[in-house]
Amino acid sequence: MTSAAEPEAPKPLRADARRNRARVLEAAESVFAAKGTGAPTEEVARAAGVGIGTVFRHFPTKEALLEAVLFNRLRRFVEEAEATVEADSADPGAAFFAFLTSWVEMSSAKNAYFEALTAAGITVPVSKSEIGARLMKALAVLLARAKAAGAVREDLAAGELIPVIIGVARAAEYAGPDAQLRDRAVAILFDGLRPSAGLTGLPQPS
Repeated sequence: MTSAAEPEAPKPLRADARRNRARVLEAAESVFAAKGTGAPTEEVARAAGVGIGTVFRHFPTKEALLEAVLFNRLRRFVEEAEATVEADSADPGAAFFAFLTSWVEMSSAKNAYFEALTAAGITVPVSKSEIGARLMKALAVLLARAKAAGAVREDLAAGELIPVIIGVARAAEYAGPDAQLRDRAVAILFDGLRPSAGLTGLPQPS
């Protein structure tokens, strides 16, 4: 099994080539969202309005295209997280839980990409990437603000939220198209992060 690092920024391209690459990424994200990551590359090319050769010039393999779409989504999410930090909401608790909800939704979507890449023998170490570091930094700031506002348990550490987010994302996936059940499950699980949860007997962070 090979390990894929975060894709490097593409070398400078002509304006038309940049447009074609962006068009392929946008089309691929739409096609994979609608039909799953198993959708053929030819369908992506049709949706983008380019030839299959253009797709392969930018992304030599299906896995390279999947990785590029995945990291494109992650970059957008990180930029949104950093914008939330910059906005410094007057309601830190609401900002924190809105951020977690967005992360859960993003995680549910990206799981399909991870599974497809894993099946192809490729691991994607997002947590150790530059994107992962930026995401954790934003999470730590929003968590600290929510704690200071009394909206989140004082004993909660940023690193502890990762398994929580993963678990909530899986719960949301299990609920499937039932939006009411999905929202209810997310709300119940998030309630455990609030001060009023009153959970006892848990190991305290050292």
